[in-house]
Amino acid sequence: MDEKTGVFLTAAALTVRGGWAVDLVSDMVSSLLDAHWNTHDVDVLASGEDAGGRKLPPHAWMALRRLDWTVTAPGGVRVNDRVVRMAQETAGRILRSAKWRADVTSGVLATWPADPAERTPEEWDAVRAAVPGGQHLPGSVIKARTRQIAAFERKHGRLPADVFELEATPRPAGMLLLSACDGQQTTIERTDAPGRALLRLQLPTRPDPRSYRDWTWVACPISLPPTIPAGAVLHLPTLRIHDGRVRADVAYTHAAPKTRRTGHTVALGVDWGLNTLLAAGAVRLQSNGRMTALGAGGMFRAAGVLAKQHRLRRSSETLHAKADHYQRLTGGHADHALAPKHAVLAGEIKRVSARRSNLNTALAWSAARWAVDQAITAGATVIYVEDLRSMEVGGMGRSINTRLSQQVRGRIVNRMRHIAAESGIAVVMVPARNTSRHCPQCLAPLRHRKAPDRPTTPGWKWALCPSCGYQSDRDTGAWKRIAARGLTHQTKTVTDRTDGTMAIHSVVDTLETQAVVTPTAGKTCQDRSKTGPTRRRSTRPAPRRRRAPSPTRPTGPAGQRPEGHAHTDRQRLPRAGHRHQGATTISTPTTGHRPRGAALGAGFHLHTHATPPRWEIPLPDTTPGLGSPN
Repeated sequence: MDEKTGVFLTAAALTVRGGWAVDLVSDMVSSLLDAHWNTHDVDVLASGEDAGGRKLPPHAWMALRRLDWTVTAPGGVRVNDRVVRMAQETAGRILRSAKWRADVTSGVLATWPADPAERTPEEWDAVRAAVPGGQHLPGSVIKARTRQIAAFERKHGRLPADVFELEATPRPAGMLLLSACDGQQTTIERTDAPGRALLRLQLPTRPDPRSYRDWTWVACPISLPPTIPAGAVLHLPTLRIHDGRVRADVAYTHAAPKTRRTGHTVALGVDWGLNTLLAAGAVRLQSNGRMTALGAGGMFRAAGVLAKQHRLRRSSETLHAKADHYQRLTGGHADHALAPKHAVLAGEIKRVSARRSNLNTALAWSAARWAVDQAITAGATVIYVEDLRSMEVGGMGRSINTRLSQQVRGRIVNRMRHIAAESGIAVVMVPARNTSRHCPQCLAPLRHRKAPDRPTTPGWKWALCPSCGYQSDRDTGAWKRIAARGLTHQTKTVTDRTDGTMAIHSVVDTLETQAVVTPTAGKTCQDRSKTGPTRRRSTRPAPRRRRAPSPTRPTGPAGQRPEGHAHTDRQRLPRAGHRHQGATTISTPTTGHRPRGAALGAGFHLHTHATPPRWEIPLPDTTPGLGSPN
C-alpha cells in the first residue's frame, strides 16, 4: 500500500516501482565497477587499509567511502544517500570477491605449463606453491582457470595480463541490498498475526525521480515461511525481481547450539553415489577406542529426479546447439529471416534452464534435510561428508562421466551446513581417498563384484573382503570408512576463517590404522542342539513337482501335454512365440524356411508350442478337488 495516497498496489504495480529502484541502483553499480575493475583498486580494497594505514570498515559501502570511491545518480535524477549506499555495498562485494580469482589467475600465469592440457608433477607443485592456499585447493579449480586462459591465448595469440583482462567487467545482479540502509529508507517488523511481517520502504513513483517528493513509503506485508522460528530476529531483506514478482530474501538470527570442532563420539558418515545419491550411517566411538556401527544405515535414492535432470540437460544441449547455429546464420542481424526463430529458441533455453535450476534446488534441500534428520535421529554431533571437489571423472564412458560431473554436491553440502547449524551439528569435509577401496573392518583391499549372488562377476556395486570375510554394498562400506576416518582425525579438523567451514585436509597414516569399525555380530541363530530322538522319515517321499495329475483341459486347440511348471520370473513369451506365430498356432514363415531345430520353436515340435501357462491365459477350474495344490 502506498502510505502517501492510501492506494493499494497490485503485485504488478509493486513490481514496476521496484524495478525502477533496481535500475537506478544497477546503473550506479555499473559505474563503480567500470571505474575500479583493475588490479590496483582491487588490491587496495582487499588489503583492508586505506592510504593512511587505518583499518577499513567491514561493511563494503563504508570501505568505499573511506577510499573516496563515490558515485552519483545520472543527471537530473534525485536519490537519497541510502540508495547510494546500496549501490556501493553491491559494488564493494563484487570487487572483494574478485581478489581470490585474481590471485589464482596470477599464480597460474606465473607458472604457465609447457603443455596446458597436462601438467607434470613438478608443474603441479609449482602452481600450488604460487596460488594462495594451493596445497588444499581442488585441482579442478586450477584446471578450469588453465582452460580459460588457454582459450584466451587461442583467440588473441598471447596470454592475458591478469584476470581483469581475462574477464569482462561483471554485470551486476538486479537486486536491492536493504541491509545497507537504515530506518530512513526501510524497516521491517513482525505483525500481530503469526507468520507475518511488515516491510516498509521508499520506492520511486517514476523511473526518473526529479525530487524527493517522487519517493513515497510503501508498506508490503510478507508471509514468513514456517522454517523461521517465532522468536527469531528479522533483518532487512534483499529484494529481487523474479518472474514478474518482487521476492524478499529475509535473513534472521536465533539462538542455536554452538558446533564443536572436536570431542565427538557419534558421527554420521555420508558417501556420494550415482543413482543412490547419498548413503549415510552412524558410527559410535566407544570409551575404549573401539568404533561400532549403529545400525545398517540408509540411502537417499533420487533416480527419478536425476533421470529428469539428465533429460533436461540433454534438451538444453540440443537447444544451445540449434541457437548457436542460428546465430551463425543470422550473423547477429535482427532483420534476418531466422531472427524470430532464434528468439524463440532463446526463450525456450531460459525456460529449460529455470526448470533445471528449480529441480537442483529442490533436490539439494531434500537431500540435505534427509541427511540432517539421520544425524538427529542417531544422536550424532557431527556429519562427515566425502570431499569430492577434486574428483576427476573418467574411464566410465561419456554418459556416466557427464552424469557424475553434473551432480549438485556443492549445493547439498551448503544446505546441509545451513540446516545442521540450527541443531548444533558440525559438517566436516573428509578426504575421499580409498574410502570405497578398503575394508572398514580390517582396511584390506576389497574385491568389487556385480551382485552378492554373483561373487565371480567383476563389477562395482558389491564389495567383498578376502581377508576378514566382510561383504556389503559398496556405499555402505564407504560411509563406515568416512565416519571412522573423521572420528580418528577429528583433532586435525581445520576451520576456515573466511566462511567458517570445517575440513580435514590430509590423512595421517598412524591415525588411519585406528579407523576400523568393529563388527557387532551377536548370536543370531537359535540353539539347534539335539533334545530328543530323530523323527522318522518316510521311505517314499512325495514327488517334488506334483502330488496329483494336472486337471483336465477344455476341448479345443489347447495342446498335447500338461502345462507343467510355469515360470514366475518370465514376463514375456519365448522368442519363437513372437516371430511368426502366436502362442498356440503353427507358423507360416514369410521368409525362407531354414529350420534350426529347437531354436525356431519353444515346445516339443519345431512349430508347435506347449499349452500356455496359467499366468498367460487364466482358465476356470472345472474339476474341483482334483487339481494340483497351489
